[in-house]
Amino acid sequence: MTSDILSSTSQFKSPGAEASRSDAQWAHPKVPEILLRIAEQLAAPFRLELRLEAVVALIQSQLQMQHCVVCLHAGHNAPAIAVGAGWTEGSDQRFRLRLPQGAVERVLNTATPLIITPTQPNNSQTTSDSGSSDATAHSRLSFIAVPIAVESTTVGVLSAELFRDGSPSLDPNSHVTLLLAIANMLGHFLRSYLSTAHDDSEPPLATDGNQTTLPQDDQAEADRNLTLPGVVGRSPALRKLLRKINVVAKSNATILLRGESGSGKEVAAQAIHDLSPRANRPFVKLNCAALSETILESELFGHEKGAFTGAINSRKGRFELADKGTLFLDEIGEISPSFQAKLLRVLQQQEFERVGGTHTIRVDVRLIAATNKDLEVAVSQTQFRADLYYRLSVIPLLVPPLCERRDDIPLLATEFLRTFNSENERSLTFEPSAFDVLKSCEFPGNIRELHNCVQRTATMAAGPAINSRDFACKSDGCFSARLWKSKQPLSMPSQPLPHTGPCDASSEPAHGTTLSHLQVTRGERIIDREHLIAAMERAGWVQAKAARLLKLTSRQIGYALKKHGVELKHL
Repeated sequence: MTSDILSSTSQFKSPGAEASRSDAQWAHPKVPEILLRIAEQLAAPFRLELRLEAVVALIQSQLQMQHCVVCLHAGHNAPAIAVGAGWTEGSDQRFRLRLPQGAVERVLNTATPLIITPTQPNNSQTTSDSGSSDATAHSRLSFIAVPIAVESTTVGVLSAELFRDGSPSLDPNSHVTLLLAIANMLGHFLRSYLSTAHDDSEPPLATDGNQTTLPQDDQAEADRNLTLPGVVGRSPALRKLLRKINVVAKSNATILLRGESGSGKEVAAQAIHDLSPRANRPFVKLNCAALSETILESELFGHEKGAFTGAINSRKGRFELADKGTLFLDEIGEISPSFQAKLLRVLQQQEFERVGGTHTIRVDVRLIAATNKDLEVAVSQTQFRADLYYRLSVIPLLVPPLCERRDDIPLLATEFLRTFNSENERSLTFEPSAFDVLKSCEFPGNIRELHNCVQRTATMAAGPAINSRDFACKSDGCFSARLWKSKQPLSMPSQPLPHTGPCDASSEPAHGTTLSHLQVTRGERIIDREHLIAAMERAGWVQAKAARLLKLTSRQIGYALKKHGVELKHL
């Protein structure tokens, strides 16, 4: 099937674009490799949406494009779906809303490509053969949409935004031609895919509303092969993430891991590195929230001898240490605006100077960033640079929270207990009632909180087996249950803290911790003890990060912790 799809690229036509077709192929040396990899992904044994998402990921990682979407419209036996990077069940509408509907309708009705540049008024949309290259020469973003046809019937649109970055060499027309070739491959694939799906001689594909899936046995067989070292679980949410990791790991594209604190973003980053061609090279990691701007600059870029007080020797930074390998930057959303500009230059040019140095150092680093912050909101509030956001969010991956992986809780707990036994020379086991308690918990702290719960319970367990009575929440002694039972929301930049406790414990706040005498005031803002502890828990007990969440200074949060008698945890 791969050869059939590849052969279709020679059949596409673009109005007035015959010359630009060869220009596109020679201007981008990886075009044959990109088309081959797209054909391989379309021939993979996965459901339709996952194949299309793999194509979108390749387009965004190998070409200077973003917000790529494959939008199919019902008709000609084709399902009505919209797939972009980070596709999940029920996300179709989100990708549809991202598209200019007038432009999509025009492409569907005329079956011709379309380019929209931000320098033009909305009514000056032009097709690819209208000579609009001059108008787009200074545009930062150009919206490109091309038709997807099955047997001369337009069934969908392939669209993307070209991030020009001020380079006059990036002609949108050459990208239109390349997208036309990819759209032609998609049309050829859909024709074969849909005819097979409706052929009585083949096993029919299952449908769930507008979602088309592989036969259950084939999907289960494909999922059984998706196992990664260090990754524990078999839940559908985890398998979906593993399928995406298996696809994106093979490229050098920048990946942005999104997810709640403690959900396992670092483990996902390690898995991406282990599956990549850089697996035998260094995997270097750094938590950006734990460091001030000056220390962060030295940690990432290194410093020369005498660059500052205490710099008695030259020192390599994390970018140099990760050369030819992978660099993982956790909590990327917490870096300051001034440092964002410095990081942007390294991502664009893969070069930098050490602190106090003048020699330019070039590196070859694959970057994986992670955050639990809503970067889109931060960009809209000018707290995060839009151009850096586009550089980081080439391939966004959502790491599911533990509440979406309840079937994995017994497996994770068993693995944590096995590690505890090995480290403490014990032989504890879980009784079935223990798993019932764990699966009934919410665990807003996700896998990290589950790990702590298992360690605490195993340490205090008296017998050889842990049962339901051994858990702190059954004796009203679970600190986390009382913390997350708070009814007052904590003001956060992007998303509120959950209010439901992780366990069914009808506990009240500790005696004497009333709002009337446990308050910290900053201007007109009042922060009680419960909210202070909630912020510290959310920040992983890093004071600097918690101070930013509460909009306090380091001195103020230190005073607040001392005033309320909050004992620091060392996670």
